[in-house]
Amino acid sequence: MKKKDLLKETIQHVDIKKIDAVPIINAMAGMSFTSRDTARAAEIFNMMINHKDCTIWMTLAGSTSAGGCMQVYVDMVKANMLDCIVATGASIVDMDFFEALGFKHYKGTPFIDDHMLRDLLIDRIYDTFIDEEELQVCDASVKKVADALEPRPYSSREFIAEMGKWLVKNSKKKESLIQVCYENNVPIFCPAFSDSSAGFGLVMHQVERIKAGKPYVSIDSVKDFRELTEIKMAAKTSGLIMIGGGVPKNFAQDTVVCAECLGKEVPMHQYAVQITVADVRDGACSSSTLKEASSWGKVETTYEQMVYAEATTVIPLIASYAYQKGDWKKRKKYEWSKIYK
Repeated sequence: MKKKDLLKETIQHVDIKKIDAVPIINAMAGMSFTSRDTARAAEIFNMMINHKDCTIWMTLAGSTSAGGCMQVYVDMVKANMLDCIVATGASIVDMDFFEALGFKHYKGTPFIDDHMLRDLLIDRIYDTFIDEEELQVCDASVKKVADALEPRPYSSREFIAEMGKWLVKNSKKKESLIQVCYENNVPIFCPAFSDSSAGFGLVMHQVERIKAGKPYVSIDSVKDFRELTEIKMAAKTSGLIMIGGGVPKNFAQDTVVCAECLGKEVPMHQYAVQITVADVRDGACSSSTLKEASSWGKVETTYEQMVYAEATTVIPLIASYAYQKGDWKKRKKYEWSKIYK
């Protein structure tokens, strides 16, 4: 097989503006099991939107962006349903920034010879294919952003904002999550930023600068934690909608404890929804259930809901429900990126 034979049918991103999930969510509320959990999660998310003093954080792990949910997150930001994003580097760079450069993800299959894919320079995410040569362009584009900056330590939020600024003039796809967040002053944090194409680009940048005897750009992970905690301390209350678990989930929850370490009394996250397929077999559900997090002083348990489902099957329904309900139209816009200027 040739490369062009495998990279021909692109992944299509769900458009929550064209889908009204309100009737199906309302029906699921009267059902059982994951259906009822999903309906309650949608209700809690809408409660966050209607709470006039609630800052809404989304944490994002896994490959839902590549799998067709990228436009969902973009529309949530544009509709003022999200105020802050904490994500893996892969979700933000290898998937979103990658498509902003004009590249695509493709329908594939897990039932294929991966050695053949390697020979063809095709990377696989379960049943989704990516052109490795295009990913290398993504790496090099991150290097271009770094090369143009003042050489100093940056938080991932700062660097991603610079990526958004760069995309304003250089993007092929204008509605990337990075660019839309930059234009709407919604900060994006990637606590493991280097675990992505950003890491390759920044390593290339640093090696080149070191060889030339010049200072270079670096990522300050402690600054990340401090800046995110500053949002938690400034917010009157907060809610979490968490796609997957891992570092983004724990990073966002830990801001409550960090604020306490700084001598500030802040409330636990008042609302919390997590969509995951993890359970205790992988080591306490990828950073614990929400009820367990309450014992650490991170999350209130009055309005919390675990949804045990693969996220691409439920997040479009939850987001569409909130979008079509329309309560976001009267919501305050926080623009938390402005507190750092």
